[in-house]
Amino acid sequence: MSEPRPDRVGHVHLKVRDVERALSFYTDALGLDVEERYDRFAFLSWGERHHDVALQAVGEDAPAPGPGVGLYHAAFEVPTPAALRATYERLRERGVDVSPVDHGISKAIYFDDPDGNGLEVYLDTRGEGGDEWDGHNRRFDPTSL
Repeated sequence: MSEPRPDRVGHVHLKVRDVERALSFYTDALGLDVEERYDRFAFLSWGERHHDVALQAVGEDAPAPGPGVGLYHAAFEVPTPAALRATYERLRERGVDVSPVDHGISKAIYFDDPDGNGLEVYLDTRGEGGDEWDGHNRRFDPTSL
């Protein structure tokens, strides 16, 4: 019998300069709902848990995320191609630069939130041609989904 261990990511906690600006982005572009606010913190959810994303305001003069070690991005999975296409279109309507990448095992869109935190929204496509990543990354057109 194995030892009990953590079995999932509970939430992502992001530091932002302006929590109101970040709330607008995360609710409008990604469809999260605000579950709780306290002081400079906001907790957002897609409905199944208290929060999937926590935002913490750190002030307008806080430095941007750095190029060294640390979190590269947070990734959020969508259930259907239509959900990925709709997310892409909402981001583009907001003027967000988005990089669409087909990994062969997933189709992903990469972008930054207003504070430069890296984000990914992806559709798992394993079983549609391969179950292991072959190391290739190809651009694709999310509007074709």
